[in-house]
Amino acid sequence: MHAEPEFEAVIVGAGAAGMMTAAIAGGGGATRLALLEGTARAGTKILVSGGGRCNVTNRVVKPSDFHGPRDAVARVLRRFDADAAARFFARIGVELKHEPEFDKMFPVTDDAHTVRDALERECARVGCPPRPGRRVEAVRPAPHGFDVETREATLATRRVVLATGGRSMPRTGSDGHGWVIARALGHTVGPTVPALVPLVLQPNPFEGLAGNAFPVEIRVAHPAEGGRVSARVRGPLLLTHFGVSGPAALDVSRHWSAAPEGVRPSLLLSFFPGTERDEVDRAWRDAAARGGAAGVPSLLGHLPLRVAKRIQELAGVPADRKIASLAKDERRRLLDAATALPLPVRDTRGFNAAEVTAGGVPLGEVDVRTMESRVRKGLHLVGEILDVEGRIGGFNFQWAWATAFICGQALAPPAAARETPSVS
Repeated sequence: MHAEPEFEAVIVGAGAAGMMTAAIAGGGGATRLALLEGTARAGTKILVSGGGRCNVTNRVVKPSDFHGPRDAVARVLRRFDADAAARFFARIGVELKHEPEFDKMFPVTDDAHTVRDALERECARVGCPPRPGRRVEAVRPAPHGFDVETREATLATRRVVLATGGRSMPRTGSDGHGWVIARALGHTVGPTVPALVPLVLQPNPFEGLAGNAFPVEIRVAHPAEGGRVSARVRGPLLLTHFGVSGPAALDVSRHWSAAPEGVRPSLLLSFFPGTERDEVDRAWRDAAARGGAAGVPSLLGHLPLRVAKRIQELAGVPADRKIASLAKDERRRLLDAATALPLPVRDTRGFNAAEVTAGGVPLGEVDVRTMESRVRKGLHLVGEILDVEGRIGGFNFQWAWATAFICGQALAPPAAARETPSVS
């Protein structure tokens, strides 16, 4: 039995949320901290994010950008918003730039190593460097707080922070073991599925067209509920050899993967984002009235020609048909294919290809003022281990930074936490 534990807090996982927690806690005056990482190097997932550039945050971050309890998410984001994240990273030597098309914020170096290395340096500066190769096997309650068991040793600590991530990209160390620990300490863990993940189509209506990309809208419809549309996602779509990827496919993926088998929604693809079917029909009728001697693909002239021809083929419209000679049923089928093409989703590409996990520990089991567990005193949970995930565009990193900031302040001595200079 340890009368006085060796550590005040042990942070399990040195990814984005774990390193941020250590940086804020140590910078706020907390001492006797340990930051444990199970893999050979901290921040591996940071390095593969954003195509190796690391989409640190978004210029505009709102609760509606996340799947999770809206009010609680809003309370977290108010404590540490996107501007605060930009100021924090500037302070530790990472200047960010704004890419206006999707409001993403990247390091000016366009190199994710800049972000990872700066976080490592800051953790070391405040006295809590990552300790790689220290996989935590179990966390057990003890009279002094907790015993954290690794293969090498057992660490006695007052508090534990689970910053272990979810199950996405398990090669980076996020293999779901954090949920095993959380469950053993009394937490519930809901179903966990891949999110922000490419979709496998079978049959693939775009076979042979891999590499083409264009803006679309995907509607999430529920046939068992009279076709009710629960979500609309707009953005670029990338055709692949297995199906579809790109921001639109990634953002819509959780709506399919999180639904139980047997009641999964239909995903309806429109090649006219933001335009209703009736508007497209009127535009096509006007084109025919102006002397539709052009071929049918010209009605889809904003798309790559091969894609336009494939839509015509899927609609069953003869290849040599002119606009003016479209029969009524041919125009209807073409409208269906162009504005509500069903995507025959067989599966996702799985956790290996997913950028984030949907599901996890319910946010209601955590006090968002401190990120401390409501189930187990002294236990804190941050980042992807919680049942909150954002859309593509830097939002999931912002969730990691914000939850870690709140937790880090809670670990710091009270006076120091109020004066933490991390966002100034």
